[in-house]
Amino acid sequence: MSEANTDFDAIIIGGGFYGAAVATYLVSQRGLKRVLLLERESALMTRASYNNQARVHNGYHYPRSFTTAYRSRVNLPRFVKDWPQVVRQDFTKLYAIARRNSKVTAKQFERFCHEIGAAIRPAEAALHELFEPHLIEAVYLVEEYAFDSSELALWATAELAGCGVEVRLQARVTHIAKAVDGPLRVTACSASGNAAVMTSRYVFNCTYSGLNQFAGDFPGTRMGLKQEITEMALMQMPPELEGLGVTVMDGPFFSMMPFPSRGLHTLSHVRYTPHTHWNDQRGIDPYQRLNSYEKSTRVDRMIRDVGRYMPAALNAGYVESLFEVKTVLVKNEGDDGRPILFERHEALPGCFSILGGKIDNIYDVLEKLDAEAL
Repeated sequence: MSEANTDFDAIIIGGGFYGAAVATYLVSQRGLKRVLLLERESALMTRASYNNQARVHNGYHYPRSFTTAYRSRVNLPRFVKDWPQVVRQDFTKLYAIARRNSKVTAKQFERFCHEIGAAIRPAEAALHELFEPHLIEAVYLVEEYAFDSSELALWATAELAGCGVEVRLQARVTHIAKAVDGPLRVTACSASGNAAVMTSRYVFNCTYSGLNQFAGDFPGTRMGLKQEITEMALMQMPPELEGLGVTVMDGPFFSMMPFPSRGLHTLSHVRYTPHTHWNDQRGIDPYQRLNSYEKSTRVDRMIRDVGRYMPAALNAGYVESLFEVKTVLVKNEGDDGRPILFERHEALPGCFSILGGKIDNIYDVLEKLDAEAL
């Protein structure tokens, strides 16, 4: 990385899906010419954009947060239209309602789905028989999809190149600072430890778990963040479950979703997927904490519990686990909502912090950007 200062119209920090989408939007929709994307890893979309459940939500997952559910319902068809090459629809998706310890009953779930306009119908007997009837009240066929994160990374690489966005990998931003009567100054270190200073009128902080890990004049987000180290188990499903995605609602239960980039399924569990958590603060690097965390799988406990509800799952084969830092807004811990964070830092004019909890939230971010006078 060069020691010389370089001037840009906009600098995007973070090469996940949101960073790539914001960068291409700024060029194609807002006419910015010199756009730089800085990513601390050695490739795009290797962190939270890859290590997740790969679910394109349609609202079903959020009966306690109408706004999140409705926005997912509106955004899903747009996402399918805009990224058809990454969306997988060739599986049957089921939502099941537990008889005990669920925050929603079958009747309430049906009413909620009708309110947001999400398609739902009772599953046929053969599918219902996969579940233990004394533990499951109802099973529904729904419309919900998965995405291939590897294909999404290919899209990002091609789209950024096509828009003329300069991408610098292994570039870890350390400082964001004001210049006197001038543009913002961004300092980044290369893998070899060399520092470079870039200037830009706009800086978009799309670093997900790393939102608050900058020195200089960066004030931090006003909204409180919670960090979790999570485990997503990759499983080879038995034949009777291979073409299915399953989510049991709404409490200490589980989801099994196709993971197209590996030809496997993810298995997550409300009780066992989160390993540890802390309130986000500057100076506690989430990625360093993840790297030093002893990553002992809890898949045996997941499978034992899942097997009570779906006995066939006991025959699933464990392949490996994806450990990652998950970042959520503290204010939504109670209702499980996943709104975006979009903050304009008044103390650092031209600097924005952006966090999306789901892939379809990108449209909420772009609508916010549309309203900004860049």
